[in-house]
Amino acid sequence: MRRIGLVVNPIAGMGGRVGLKGTDDKVEEARRRGAEPRSPARAREALKHLHDQGAVELHTYGGTMGEEAAVAAGFSPTVVGRPDGEETTAADTREAVRQLAGVDLLLFVGGDGTAVDVAEALESADADVPILGVPGGVKVYSSVFAVTPRAAGRIAAGFDRTERREVNDIDEDAYRGGDVTTELKAVVEVPVGEEVQSSKQIGGGTVEALAAAVAADARADDVTYVLGPGSTVDAVKTELGFDGSPLGVDVWRGGEVVVADAAADEILDALDALDDDSRIVVSPIGGQGFVFGRGNDQISPPVVRRSDVEVVASKQKLDDIGVLRVDTGDPDLDEQLRGWQRVRVGKFERRLLKVV
Repeated sequence: MRRIGLVVNPIAGMGGRVGLKGTDDKVEEARRRGAEPRSPARAREALKHLHDQGAVELHTYGGTMGEEAAVAAGFSPTVVGRPDGEETTAADTREAVRQLAGVDLLLFVGGDGTAVDVAEALESADADVPILGVPGGVKVYSSVFAVTPRAAGRIAAGFDRTERREVNDIDEDAYRGGDVTTELKAVVEVPVGEEVQSSKQIGGGTVEALAAAVAADARADDVTYVLGPGSTVDAVKTELGFDGSPLGVDVWRGGEVVVADAAADEILDALDALDDDSRIVVSPIGGQGFVFGRGNDQISPPVVRRSDVEVVASKQKLDDIGVLRVDTGDPDLDEQLRGWQRVRVGKFERRLLKVV
């Protein structure tokens, strides 16, 4: 019977919906803005699929760091320890990992910061344990994560070999300011599977012609535009004549920026106030293909449900990624979004790519 360890970072991802682009040193600000924990629900989803796949022996840390999610998913886990206080810290994560270092696979829920803590704790314990991330953070740049919580459960139950993969992280303060540079933090063993994501690739070719075409349509349309993050859509914002939030979401209509660097609630409030049609413009993440659920959590499921979606990308990017992916946090919406999607690659040209 495979022994699987579970560590949940209960505060990971709280900053995404409220526009903070991360939660490092921003937990209280996230709560002040009304953020709610995201990781526990994603942990439960992964564990339910793990539970359905077959018999495993689950070991975890107490309370919100794994025990609660495990019990909710139908497990009777072995609890190896508990956090010191109600507010969990990175130190609690590292201690949990050290206590679980004898398992066959360590499943963790969080983002890149949590992945770094897990990798460093295993190194300090001199333990070469395979790890697999359940995406729960805002930053998910490392190639140690499953593409969705459900995929994590399936992979954890059924993998038969591992390979070396990268743990990357970025400086969140620089990220909030528009500077995205990844730093290699560790190389770890990860289960091999088609549903393990690639590393996020930074950079790309010019997209001026594409951006000009999208901007021209926006000026002609009687529609509110929700413009996502990333360099491709940032070029659209430039064509529309304003300095956008390169890593944030801006709402634009009729020649004016309605909300800059908007949080999820601000986007919804703006759409409610304008009370007309809306269109989301997003570009998939290079190397991974995610359209929703990585770096743009502000575009929440309610915003997606009420809007048309236009995906834009260079031909080079589409050749590199092959498929599109979604991980909105709403499984029903993800299922609705799956299928063939038209991706705009030029003034008139579009390509079909499958959302998987």
